Amino acid sequence: MDPKRLKGLLEAISSGELKIEHAMRELQGDELKKDDLVYATVDLERQRRTGFPEVIYGASKTAEQIASILEHLNQAGQNAIATRVEPAKARQILVQVPQATYAEVAQIVHCEVTPIALLGKGEIGVLCAGTSDLPVAEEAAVVAELLGNTVCRITDVGVAGVHRLLRHTATLQRCRVLIVVAGMEGALPSVVAGLTDRPIIAVPTSVGYGSAFGGLTALLAMLNSCATGLSVVNIDNGFGAATQATLINRLP
Repeated sequence: MDPKRLKGLLEAISSGELKIEHAMRELQGDELKKDDLVYATVDLERQRRTGFPEVIYGASKTAEQIASILEHLNQAGQNAIATRVEPAKARQILVQVPQATYAEVAQIVHCEVTPIALLGKGEIGVLCAGTSDLPVAEEAAVVAELLGNTVCRITDVGVAGVHRLLRHTATLQRCRVLIVVAGMEGALPSVVAGLTDRPIIAVPTSVGYGSAFGGLTALLAMLNSCATGLSVVNIDNGFGAATQATLINRLP
């Protein structure tokens, strides 16, 4: 329930304007209101509970379903985000929701009805080892921006040419938290962790030749890192890294 409405109910009970039984019926009615679509139960209370709106995972949904959920969130006064939306599907969504925007590299459709408030206390740095890792890195960067953070992007700084990373040492120290995206052998987060005292969120990607096993090699390498201050999310999970970094960046 909206905090202002709840406060109004409590004040009305306190002043005697509203009987407890009436307030209970109103509260129960609010709980029973489902916000259901035929194919989805949209959690309109998630932003109030967690600080994040419900985000649509678009990979297995139709364009019509995604467009409908985006509009449902917007009609409730919430900004809406859909991840993992391939270009062909995005084009169909933009026909139905023309006010939406598509970030093609990140494969994110988003539609704002209220200005995005800058809630982050500092800057989030998003690094990727190679150009092939860009889709995952951009998913992290765009989601972080949509959640109210300032984002600094550093691209193509993998350990095969570590001198490229060393040029950015000052930027690494300036950022409050770092998201480091890498495939292949997944070594970049450990190297970055040795250059800065910032918390690091490592994101393994499914980029690599056969023995990369779709990102499993990078995931295991990052989980086995001896570097301090490093946490790891699942393979290709730029979204998860962005939300974790956002929580850190919102701390006082």
